Amino acid sequence: MEHKFYAFCIAGTNSGVGKTTITLGLLRALKKRGLKVAPFKCGPDYIDTAFHKAACGSPSRNLDTWMTPRGVLSYIFKKGCANSDCAVIEGVMGMFDGAKAGKLKGSTADVAMKLDVPVLLAVNARGMAGSIAPIVKGYTEFNKKIKIIGVIANNVSSGRHAQILKDSLKVSNLPPLIGWIPRDETLKLPERHLGLVPAFENIKTQKWFDRLARICEENVDIDRILKVTGVRPAPRSSQSEVGCQACPAKPWRRRGVSRQSSVARRQLKNHPITKSSNLPIRIAIAHDDAFNFYYEDNFDVLRDTGHELVFFSPLKDKRLPDGVSALYIGGGFPEVFAKKLSANKTMLKSVADFADAGGNILAECGGFMYLSRSIFCGRKKYNMARVIPYSIRMEEKLHSLGYREIKLLHDSFLGRKGMILRGHEFHWSSAKALSRNIEPAFMARGTRDKNWSPAGIRTKSVIASYMHLYFPSNQQAFR
Repeated sequence: MEHKFYAFCIAGTNSGVGKTTITLGLLRALKKRGLKVAPFKCGPDYIDTAFHKAACGSPSRNLDTWMTPRGVLSYIFKKGCANSDCAVIEGVMGMFDGAKAGKLKGSTADVAMKLDVPVLLAVNARGMAGSIAPIVKGYTEFNKKIKIIGVIANNVSSGRHAQILKDSLKVSNLPPLIGWIPRDETLKLPERHLGLVPAFENIKTQKWFDRLARICEENVDIDRILKVTGVRPAPRSSQSEVGCQACPAKPWRRRGVSRQSSVARRQLKNHPITKSSNLPIRIAIAHDDAFNFYYEDNFDVLRDTGHELVFFSPLKDKRLPDGVSALYIGGGFPEVFAKKLSANKTMLKSVADFADAGGNILAECGGFMYLSRSIFCGRKKYNMARVIPYSIRMEEKLHSLGYREIKLLHDSFLGRKGMILRGHEFHWSSAKALSRNIEPAFMARGTRDKNWSPAGIRTKSVIASYMHLYFPSNQQAFR
């Protein structure tokens, strides 16, 4: 007999209401119940997803209706759910906050509607009693296409307070209070200038997850959540069963290429690093404490287009992995580990030599900083790889934030000239150009911009910028 598959989204009335805390507690609690959970995050955030994986052991994927075509969004969700028992989607900001004012695209609501998943609404109940009713009523009636099945209140002072909230919703004939989280400052996640601290940096993380799970088991009616959200058959790993009608089986899969074929292996072996090519290649990916801001779906795109991924540590390894033809350095906290990165001179030289030899390099945000000549943290200067003529300085205020759309100016390993990709930018550092002869990597614009502006740098076969590109945003990328 086919078992039910449970799926629900945790949305919030606004940012800071406790969506992540509630999500992590439920992820851990469901795992402890023996369920294999598939976690997801609405929007472009890549830090929450790291916490999701730490809480339940499964990789978390992003669901973003601004960055992703609809069919591809469905594919990502179905693929992430395959062979799992339950999908838990954490929302972004307030439920109806989209990429543009008055528009739902990019919002939690848009994801919930497009994937047809029910919603649990998280509300900050601090200093609130009966007023919870009109708030929930507004969210319930604003868009009737969204199925709000219950409310989880955060910052609740006591069981009596929770009962008042519950009664207020009941007498108003609104979705029920399905759970509550007590007011406790020790439950809050610590924050850094980019948001949440990466999970592996907190040695007490696992005990903290267990504590959240116990609180959820005590105060959240998980049985009821499963009862009202177990409405769909379990997705299968078979692509023909995983996808929806509008969703291609593998939207970015390279045609005619099998990673296991002898032809592909010969191509990999003979691939010259001095040229951009669409042949399957071996890609080195920087992944450690300093560099860990990646979209899981980007890795899927690279694998599905035939490439082999090899992970390495710019902090600990002495040189790049053998036999690689491309290098991908994502974002992270290079400024936090600047001293150690600067001290690993053999790795810096290995990266610089790779670039000089014409090796393809994609560097995003933290990777852009790593390829620069130096990073200034206060009065301290740390030398970096010196691949691109920039000096980086950490600022005290957020320097840039928001969705970005880019248009390629040249044929490259990313794609053809004129191709448009989407992504996100979020950084506290500024970059000073140390040369007048900088060729931009692409043109870019934000959601409020009509005109394109040059961004990033392209030198030899290096593309570096502050952009975090989302590869599934264009199905022709890396072909």
